Amino acid sequence: MRILLTTTSFQDTPGSFHDLLSSKGYEIIRQRGPLAEARILELVGEVDGLLCGDDAITRAVLQKARPRLKVISKYGIGLDKIDLKAATELKIPVCFTPGVNHTAVAEQTFLLLLALEKNFLFAVDATRQGQWKRKTGHEILGKTIGIIGLGRIGKEVALRARAFGLEVVAYDINWDDTFAAGHGVRRAATVNEIFAAADYISLHTNLTPETRHLINAASLARMKKGVIILNCARGEIVNTGDMVAALQSGQVGGYGADVLEQEPPPADHPLLRQANCIVTPHVSSRTFESVQRQATMSVKNLIAVLEGQKPLAQANPEVPLKKVI
Repeated sequence: MRILLTTTSFQDTPGSFHDLLSSKGYEIIRQRGPLAEARILELVGEVDGLLCGDDAITRAVLQKARPRLKVISKYGIGLDKIDLKAATELKIPVCFTPGVNHTAVAEQTFLLLLALEKNFLFAVDATRQGQWKRKTGHEILGKTIGIIGLGRIGKEVALRARAFGLEVVAYDINWDDTFAAGHGVRRAATVNEIFAAADYISLHTNLTPETRHLINAASLARMKKGVIILNCARGEIVNTGDMVAALQSGQVGGYGADVLEQEPPPADHPLLRQANCIVTPHVSSRTFESVQRQATMSVKNLIAVLEGQKPLAQANPEVPLKKVI
């Protein structure tokens, strides 16, 4: 039984999940993902299971992988890099790991926000260079944060926002009245209401055709001048060129991103040159605690499907499970 393992945080972080995976005696083929379509096409024809991160699992990949590929176990939540429709048509179960990284991502969101408002990188760079330069920052108390996507991560951001004394307004298609009422979260009828009201906008929605480039020149123009935008969701939700222009004009006061449209970015990526932009290398969920949860769940999902059992979370439950080993 051959398993292709591509996620780097799984491979780089110690934990009991390694023992769980090795205990089954699978042959593990390790690659440093995320892999582009061309590379993964070279690898998938002779594997029974795929334990992946954000690799390009396209229809072409799936067609080459069948009939040997029995399961795709996604290490993480986002499924936008997997052609779920094609996987379902080809009867390949796709598993994922919801509920494992919301704490880590919410904490990263506030790391980015506070770093921008307190001029943290400027201060650290200055002192490391032997200088004593100071910039006046801003408090976040009393400001309004707009959360787009009030799922598990969005809710964790809302909880921390209230602890910091922020006013919280949120938009989500699947609204949780009980949570909102219990934590003082005001419901926005549309995303445009978020754009108009928020001093800070935090993105926690899935990448879909509707949310791709949700943040663009038109939506940026509807926002308060000097707004700070935080993106720990998907880089493609933000139009890179429009964001650069808004940062340069001052329409956006700061952009904190853990994700980009192109990962890894080229050395001359325009966002990396903006003084009022902080980019981290897609590490918001890379904590020892989160990796342990994600990796363990993804391995359990993989094993369950191969043994004909119900996984902890399957994205296409209509695909029947068959015992392979």
